[in-house]
Amino acid sequence: MKIRVIIKRLSNPRVRRRLKIGLSVFGGAILIVLTFKIVYDIGYFDAQSLENAKNAEQSATQPVLTMESAQFIVTGALKEDPTNPKTIVNQIVDNNHKLAVIIIENNKVKKVAWIIDMHLFFTGDLFNDAGYNLTVGIEQQLNINRGNH
Repeated sequence: MKIRVIIKRLSNPRVRRRLKIGLSVFGGAILIVLTFKIVYDIGYFDAQSLENAKNAEQSATQPVLTMESAQFIVTGALKEDPTNPKTIVNQIVDNNHKLAVIIIENNKVKKVAWIIDMHLFFTGDLFNDAGYNLTVGIEQQLNINRGNH
């Protein structure tokens, strides 16, 4: 086809109108797709920046159990007066952030206690997966008399 034939066909009013409608629909579709893409990108980057800010707030180091924090956990768990506790933390045997071993004393009786995940406190026997009593093992290691446990 020659260019003159193409121009002659495009000069027809019916063809022009259809071409305008087709190009308008195609342009509108492109605008809608671009709008969705921009909105998605803005939302994604906002969410990513919030996640990065949240990760930046978190401490990169593992929490360390101090005597004061152990005493605070024990006092809170036993619902004692924080200014004058009856149960005193004597020693931190193992300062692991998942399972810390501490020695507490109440009425001159020493016991082995456990702090799990830096907030849960309990006294009692703790067994490992092989059935070994860890509480008795720590008591034997540190020469703590079980007494009337």
